[in-house]
Amino acid sequence: MSGELGQPQEGPSHSGLYLPNPEGNEAEVQRSVNQRVGAPRRRSWIQNVLEQITNSPRRCSTPSEVVPVAVLAVQRYLLEGEPRDMEHKPPLYCYDVTISDGVFREKCYLDPRLNFLVYKNILKVGIEVKISRVSCIYNEKRLGQGILCIDNVHCGEPLDSISLEIPFRNRAHREIPERPLRGGKSHYLALWNNEDPYGDIWLSNKRPEEHNFNDTRIISLSHLEMTWSNIRNFPALLVRILHKSKLRYYGKPNKKMIEPYQTFLEVADSSGAVSVIMWNALCPEWYKSLHVGLVLLLQDYSIKKSHPLRMQPLPVDPQIKLISTMEICLNLRNPPNNIIIIPEKQVKREWRLPKLNHRFVTRSELDDMPENSICDVIGVLVFVGRVQRLKKKESREDFWSYRWIHIADGTSKKPFIVELFSTSQPEVFENIYPMAHFMCTQLKVVRNDTQVPELLYLTTTNESRMFITDHRGQPYTNDTKVKNFIRWIKTKTDSGELKNTVIGGYYPYPPVPETFSKYNISVKVELFFTAISEVRKEIEDLQYREQKRIAIQGIITVIKYVPYNGATERASASETLRNANRPSTSQAARRESQSQERDGEPRDNGPVSSQCCHTTSASLSPPKKKRALQGPCAKPIPVPQPETSAQRKGSKPDMPITFQCQERTRTGRIGKARKTISDKWESQMWREKKFGLISHLRYSCIYPESIPRRFVLEHRNFLTQQYNSQPAKYIPQEGRPPNLYDFKSALVLGHFEVTILGLNHERAISVAFLPEYSPEDVRTSQIDTLLTCMNYSCVFPQELTGNDRFQGPKAVTGDIIKAATELDKVHIVGILDICNLGNGKTEVYLHKIYRPDKTS
Repeated sequence: MSGELGQPQEGPSHSGLYLPNPEGNEAEVQRSVNQRVGAPRRRSWIQNVLEQITNSPRRCSTPSEVVPVAVLAVQRYLLEGEPRDMEHKPPLYCYDVTISDGVFREKCYLDPRLNFLVYKNILKVGIEVKISRVSCIYNEKRLGQGILCIDNVHCGEPLDSISLEIPFRNRAHREIPERPLRGGKSHYLALWNNEDPYGDIWLSNKRPEEHNFNDTRIISLSHLEMTWSNIRNFPALLVRILHKSKLRYYGKPNKKMIEPYQTFLEVADSSGAVSVIMWNALCPEWYKSLHVGLVLLLQDYSIKKSHPLRMQPLPVDPQIKLISTMEICLNLRNPPNNIIIIPEKQVKREWRLPKLNHRFVTRSELDDMPENSICDVIGVLVFVGRVQRLKKKESREDFWSYRWIHIADGTSKKPFIVELFSTSQPEVFENIYPMAHFMCTQLKVVRNDTQVPELLYLTTTNESRMFITDHRGQPYTNDTKVKNFIRWIKTKTDSGELKNTVIGGYYPYPPVPETFSKYNISVKVELFFTAISEVRKEIEDLQYREQKRIAIQGIITVIKYVPYNGATERASASETLRNANRPSTSQAARRESQSQERDGEPRDNGPVSSQCCHTTSASLSPPKKKRALQGPCAKPIPVPQPETSAQRKGSKPDMPITFQCQERTRTGRIGKARKTISDKWESQMWREKKFGLISHLRYSCIYPESIPRRFVLEHRNFLTQQYNSQPAKYIPQEGRPPNLYDFKSALVLGHFEVTILGLNHERAISVAFLPEYSPEDVRTSQIDTLLTCMNYSCVFPQELTGNDRFQGPKAVTGDIIKAATELDKVHIVGILDICNLGNGKTEVYLHKIYRPDKTS
């Protein structure tokens, strides 16, 4: 039975589970496959499962044969328009998973109980999975329609390549625009946030068209403001777009709206500026085609009183009157919209439409700008951080996507630090890279001059827009500051000075205040301490790429220094991939973090890599497949030490500290082995308490994606993908991709493992401290002791005098270990950054320590 098309229906979608003549259709599709790829005909596993479930008296089945299939897409949508009669409280969003068995593709519904596999980025595109239990969900309102539901899945390894030539078994799944399997929605959402337009419903083909104004009656905005309450049919508006906001998705399960989107346009004519609201299905049709600076003719619109709590962005030109008493509404109906983009060559001077102006500021001017000022910046990207996610509200499934970037413009040794949230421009947000020219508008200044170090950065607003461009032909190129930047960047590009740029890694910004009292005031919650026994729960609640900052109390009892070098990184990675423990059930994946809690003593004489927990993830490991890190059970990969200035000059480099130790072999015999291990300080209290602990949480792993890397332009696509979010659809790799640990670290030193004992001496937690004091690191400055490292997380390099010259890992490590003795038996407050990297990998970093008994 084929799926019917048309408007989305409630219940399982228009996509039928079976075809009128499955055997005939399969033969037809198989012949097409054979012609295209020359493959011998074989039986489809998907077809076998469908036949098995139709012959089953129950609507669920365990396949007689479980074979690996490839995941081609994981797509998210809001389940709406269906009875909420599930046994448990359903999630807000649902997922459709597209699989391929080499003969057919099939779009399946993921049982909501398995949503956590997507939340943790365990079930993702490009991997091999085994589906061990399926069911059928029928549409009781329609004849013979149902969808295949995945009830149990074993997530496996990434595949080297997946063919995109495989056709869909069900013709309805090939239709464009593609639709979700369930509910009344006509479209999918972006996988990791609701702001980004995603899918083929978002058009971008609207073009300017010349208009005959002879029979068009036009009214000015100021006149409309005075008369709109007395007018029934509004004359046309001729306006220019000054600002465009990001998208707002307001869908809710009980609100039956096909495309519940909203966006604001700030438009102006010669008499004033006003807000225009674009609603619902009009957004997918027009949003991507409307750009700042375009001239629009608006007809058949409606007007309502403006929302009292909404703040309009100020016009760049102070001469323009801000109209805040009304809002223009554009909708697909009531009344139907009529939008025309007027070509710039048809715009007449007598219309006196405002020009598009910018508020460009240089980095040297930023130091004098007051808080909450709005500005535009232009420069070259020297650091691009990984994409992170921030939960909008507690106990909700909605997140913001953001990343930290640094922009240099040549007017200061300091870069702009920008907190770049997604601006509904995924084509830019996901493709920015170091060395690219970057322009961003409507940024807000965030500063705190009383904090040490001084807090100063920019953050995006609702109207921010970003551009990667060579600036040719852009109207802002006539701005003096833009001309100065272009002149400066040409000299730097020719000299090659901008090649020392950085991408990705853990980025601990913004820093917390320097004193505990200031931190206490800045945290706007009554109870901001987390007990060590509750840390694991905090970690388990984090979703993919979510980062959270918490505060714990305790006593630092162990500090170990772990140096890095490239040889150890590769060896450790190989060992990790060989020895990773990979259980094969999705139920085991649900316990992915539970075994992080280990009893007893840490293995102090282990390898150079941080001691990792043994945990589980939903995975399988075929022996011939390419292996990859699958969870916290994987040992962290040490980071290669970049070439120092001393090495470049031919001097003898600083070597990691080594010593002879006794090692017990698997046979129980004692032998000598030369190991590169960490310098360590251990308190007497730890020696006495470590064997009697209730639990010891170990989260001191540092994975390769948490190390900032030197950017290599030739591998731009690979590096950009590594630090973006996981895509919703499979993207084939171009050629053989490199390994992430082939790229040099941007940090000179290694990291520290810090063990904090709880105040009750019953529990402990080991976390990582990643010092960022390399003088070669553009983001940080040199610090010489452990306390100052943790208490002054500087962001910029300082001028080094002869006495302050960087002495290398040995000297700094000695200072840190020596300074650690100051903390013996001292009650401290530790500020921890928890990072979920997905696929079961979690890191916990010590961001800062306070001593409540002191003012600093």
